[in-house]
Order: sequence, then structure tokens, then C-alpha cells
Amino acid sequence: MADKRQHDSRSPLTTSRRRVLAAAALAPALSAAPARAGTMSAQRDHALVEPVMTKLADWADVGTAFGRAGDMKRFMYHTAFPRRDLKVFSHGVHIDPALALGTHVSFVRYADGSTLLMGDVVVAESELQRFCDVLQQHGIMQTALHKHLLAHKPDVWWLHVHAHGHDPVAVARGLRAALDRTGTPPAEPTTSSPPVDLDTTAIDAAMGVKGVTDGVIYKSTFVRRETVADGHLVLPPGLGSTTSVNFQPLGGGRAALSGDLVMIASEVQPVLTTLRRGGIELVEVHHHNLEDQPRLFFVHYWAVGNAVRLAKAVRKAVDTTNVVPMPGGAGS
Repeated sequence: MADKRQHDSRSPLTTSRRRVLAAAALAPALSAAPARAGTMSAQRDHALVEPVMTKLADWADVGTAFGRAGDMKRFMYHTAFPRRDLKVFSHGVHIDPALALGTHVSFVRYADGSTLLMGDVVVAESELQRFCDVLQQHGIMQTALHKHLLAHKPDVWWLHVHAHGHDPVAVARGLRAALDRTGTPPAEPTTSSPPVDLDTTAIDAAMGVKGVTDGVIYKSTFVRRETVADGHLVLPPGLGSTTSVNFQPLGGGRAALSGDLVMIASEVQPVLTTLRRGGIELVEVHHHNLEDQPRLFFVHYWAVGNAVRLAKAVRKAVDTTNVVPMPGGAGS
């Protein structure tokens, strides 16, 4: 007991000295931590690489590797591979390829000379595993695997692909090799689209954006207001971060509605709630990318009914997100 009291009588000074020494030792680390975090953030922001404009002729070798022509959508060299070979039905509706069965891939050139491939590929379930195997053999990443439709036959999956490097032709050849393991049909000659059998003027008014036609499908497209990056690469508007609202005419002013809305985390629940209040069915919520900033979520949805009423309902959900009309029309 005496020893304990003797120790306690010395403890205030000892404790005080220890605290001073400990504080002195920790001070550099504590003061450096916020500065280091801030420096890392600044370096990350500084390291972002911007896309650069290219011309259609710059991608001639990629088009040759794909065996079909692409087109330019601002910064993006875009190629479509519609799955016209698939006869898909969802809730009794025969799905037009342009509504939800279109494989779309885009290449973007960057200021550092590198090239990014991003895309969304439609594969039958019987094709899925061998398609992934070939992608992996060619170093092409798979970043998402999900559904766009409810209760559909035959079973189809949607796979997001991603590749970044300095040889876009090699990437195109790898993707072509994987597509050749599927029933993706050859390209067909481009023909003019017939008038869409919907009140597109009323749909535009309801959506607040001028839509575009894709065959018999009418599409309204929005993009995020924020700068979106994938890793250190700035994504041009329309690449991998769009809200897409697609109408397939069913006659008598009715339409099948399919598409996806792009959201940040705080917008997910308001969007889901608003869609359901509008009588729109939820299909799936997921990511498209692995390293996007801000972190983006996508909800796929489905509805059948009067096209203008559906447009008004989905517009309410769109308005809960931080988006603007897509510059120049539909993206990829």
C-alpha cells in the first residue's frame, strides 16, 4: 500500500512528461495527415485525363476489325451490334432490338494517347460463359452483369465491357472474337427510319427533351451534370452515365417503356419510390463501372401503357436526379 502511494505521488509529473513527449512525437504525424490527404486529393484531381476529339477516319482500322462501320457521337466512336437474331418476349411483348437488345460499344481517345473502350453487350444465357472466356483471353474486363427485362424468354443477359490501353485495334479484334462466339448477326445496310407510331410531340413536352428515333423506337436521353470519371479518365457526356427512356409503339398510343436511370446514392430511394408511384415496374439496380467518381447506380425499369402518361410518370423520377438533356441527342 505504501509503495502504491509512493508511486501515485510521483505520477502527476511522470504522466505530464510522458504526455508532452507523446504529443511532441505525434504532432508531425497528426499535422501531416490532413495535409497528406489533401495532397492526394489534389494529385488525383490534377491527374485526371481529358478526352480529345477525333474524326471517323481515325477509327478506320477499328471498323475493319469489327467488320462493320461505326459513327461519331461527339468524343465517341460508337458501333452498334443489334441482336436481330433473338426473338425475345417480355410479358407478352415482342421486344424490338432497338428497345433493349442492342449491343453498343464506344472508343474514346485521351490526351495521353491512350484509348478507352466501354460498352454494353447482349448475350443469350447459352452464350454467356464462353463469351466471357474469350473476353478474358484478350484482356477485356467485365464490369457488370445483369438484366434489363422482367420475365423474358429466351434468357438473355447484359454484360458491360471495359478496356484501356494504347492499341484499340487489338481490343476491337478481341471483342470481335468474343462476339463471333455468339449469334450476333452481320451488319445490315442502313435504311431510313419510318415515322414512329406515337405522339412524339407530346412525349417531348412531357420529358422536357427532344427525343430521337432508332428504327421504330423513340428515345429520350439525359446525362449527369457532374464531371464523371472512370479512374483517372474523364468520361465524355453520354459514355456509361446516361439516363435512357425508350418507347416501343404498341398501337393506339400505347407503348412498352424500358430503359435505365443513372443516380448517385442519395437519389436511389427517391427514384425507386417515384417510379413505383407512377406504376412503373422495377427490374434491377446495379453499377456499370468499377472505379467511377461519383459512384453511380442504375435502375432498369419496365411499363406498358399510354405512352404520354408513361412519359409524365418517368419524368417525375428523372427530375429527382441531377441530369440535363443529352447534348446532340441519344448517347451510347
